[in-house]
Amino acid sequence: MTTLYGLNNCDTCKKACKWLDRFGLAYTFIDYRDHKPTPEMLVDWAGRAGGFQALVNKSSTTWRQLPENRKTPGSEAEWKLLLREHPQLIRRPVVITQDGRFSQGFSDNGFKRLFGIG
Repeated sequence: MTTLYGLNNCDTCKKACKWLDRFGLAYTFIDYRDHKPTPEMLVDWAGRAGGFQALVNKSSTTWRQLPENRKTPGSEAEWKLLLREHPQLIRRPVVITQDGRFSQGFSDNGFKRLFGIG
């Protein structure tokens, strides 16, 4: 089953869930404020996204409100700590399909490609 990780009150996550419902695709939604991603998950996601920098939504209010010294983690350990402390920084939704494919964010065309819908 496909798993979406995001925030319950996120409009983009809501759109992604509605899209999956519309096409009858089964999924599980996990709010990562309630169930924080493990450090191993964060490393995996960062690897698939192209690095920790690519995993983060730098236009978010949370990012803009961070002290400058927190915006430049110098190590993987610092990134993991930051993202576990502020999971809302992760660009959402993070999607892991049943066959293990990874996607981040939502667009109609992107989801059509991801789920093979013509």
